[in-house]
Amino acid sequence: MINSKLPNIETSIFAKMSKMAADQKALNLSQGFPNFPSDPALNALVDEAMREGFNQYAPMPGDFGLRMEISKKIEKLHNHFYNPETEITITAGATQAIFTIIAAAINKGDEVIIFTPAYDCYAPTVELFGGNIVPIQLKPPFYNVDWQKVEDKISSKTKMIIINSPHNPSGMLFSEEDMLQLQDLAEKNNLLVLSDEVYEHIIFDGEVHQSASKFEALAKRSFITASFGKTFHNTGWKTGYCAAPENLMKEFQKVHQFVVFCVNHPIQKALATYLKHEKNYLKIPDFYQQKRDLFLHLLRRSNFKIIPSKGTYFQMLDFSEISKESDIAFAERLTKEMKIATIPTSVFNEGKSDFKQIRVCFAKTDETLINAAKILNSI
Repeated sequence: MINSKLPNIETSIFAKMSKMAADQKALNLSQGFPNFPSDPALNALVDEAMREGFNQYAPMPGDFGLRMEISKKIEKLHNHFYNPETEITITAGATQAIFTIIAAAINKGDEVIIFTPAYDCYAPTVELFGGNIVPIQLKPPFYNVDWQKVEDKISSKTKMIIINSPHNPSGMLFSEEDMLQLQDLAEKNNLLVLSDEVYEHIIFDGEVHQSASKFEALAKRSFITASFGKTFHNTGWKTGYCAAPENLMKEFQKVHQFVVFCVNHPIQKALATYLKHEKNYLKIPDFYQQKRDLFLHLLRRSNFKIIPSKGTYFQMLDFSEISKESDIAFAERLTKEMKIATIPTSVFNEGKSDFKQIRVCFAKTDETLINAAKILNSI
């Protein structure tokens, strides 16, 4: 028998709602992936790399050409240089990068501050390596950070703060002032920062992504994670990266080599070529803003209270004027009776606090969004 290291972990809400959607033949806006294809030009580059023979192990840190293009991209967008030789590693998606960072950095008894609602891999991974989660609940409607509360939560045991911007599920963005506050606290208390930036290119209304790499002192103590799957509509390829200063990256790679060693080689070769054309990532904000704007326009007469998402491809819908049900009961009823699957957000909150909000994914075809809006408008 196994003495479980994660005795309280159940099947994820994403798996539950997606299964329910399939069982009920419901339109699925729950799990965060597009239902449209990635760029045929990118697919063709993967085929080409396979035909050219890049079908064996890639270098442990990743294809050097791809690491160079990532370095160029970060320097262009955020004016910070990461050495592609020593400060960038290609990962099997951002979740593997997050797991590896925590595995490398967190020891028994270390405290890790996370902002809830939070992506569901953070807390279990910290727990797996003996760390203790210190949650700080962000509250609707704007999910802003109270930095005094953060400072009050820091103790002699605090080792790391995990941030996520653009933020899943709320769609909020960390501002420049937020990042400066974070930088100040991290410096004063000698903290590491894990900056989950998987939605770095999905930002709306002319806002600018405030990457941890933009802030010199913060970048020196930060691991940054990102996801090509989120950016280029191919989440099943599970390809992302981690960027960090050399001293941190050395520790990251010590663990990385025993987790996956390396990542899908032909996909890395294809992405290295694809990133040479800046428009392939610079056009992403406009592409997804059109999706968001269409969806919100379609819902303008609905009974949900809606604050437009500032980033990610998720939108929060407040149903407090529609039903007094728990968000879990409401989401289950929508799936079974209305044939539309969403995500209840209490599962991501401290103490499972229920703010009567569900999360929907608008990374869908226009036809899907139109059909979804018809259902949601009838509620």
